[in-house]
Amino acid sequence: MTVYAGKGGVGKTTISYELAYNLGAVLVDLDWDAGGASGMWGYNTRERQPRRSLVDSLTADRLPSIVSEERRPDLVPSHPDLAVNQPEPADMRDRLAKWAAEWGRPWVVVDTHPGGGAIAFGALAAAAVVVMPVVLGMRELDALEGTLDELKGYPILVVPNKVPPSPPVPLVQRLEGILAAAGSVPQSDVISFYPWLARRQLRVALTSYDPIPNRLDRAVEELRAVTTAVESYG
Repeated sequence: MTVYAGKGGVGKTTISYELAYNLGAVLVDLDWDAGGASGMWGYNTRERQPRRSLVDSLTADRLPSIVSEERRPDLVPSHPDLAVNQPEPADMRDRLAKWAAEWGRPWVVVDTHPGGGAIAFGALAAAAVVVMPVVLGMRELDALEGTLDELKGYPILVVPNKVPPSPPVPLVQRLEGILAAAGSVPQSDVISFYPWLARRQLRVALTSYDPIPNRLDRAVEELRAVTTAVESYG
């Protein structure tokens, strides 16, 4: 599974993180920026041994190292040098398929860099489902419309994210129209807007709590509903 968005700021990394934990998946972080899944996990690439970098695994054609921590998804961390060391899309697709087979996991979740790039398109080609978060804003919907047009034929599941309690009806209708025009692209249940989520500093997955704190009940329920939509896709 690949999580992809044509525009940043739509919650792609948070959704990748939670889906990977929920699915017991390996999370492959292809976003080389500091705000990606590796940073959310707490992995500092500048303090780790070079042998563990994703770039070295790609250039040496070997299975990448996985880092594990309780209540966080298993992670293949990204690296800043990935920006200038991207394999061709077909090569990235084949690598991901090979790694998935060797890991023997039912799911691998790939978090991509916003806006594409060679490795993002390789991850898209490898995916059984492409999870595409979208925020109900004019520019975000413009980006979604263009992305769906560019990615016709891909197995896309749209996830409305950061949805306010009273979503603006014109934007909801526009989203419905975009999905219909793109060939009835399916969408999952929505994830609501949680102002505290952007300020959260804990590294553990929200869905790892047991029992779940009352203030997290709704967010966890919504994230688990998206996980179910992914599992039942197709």
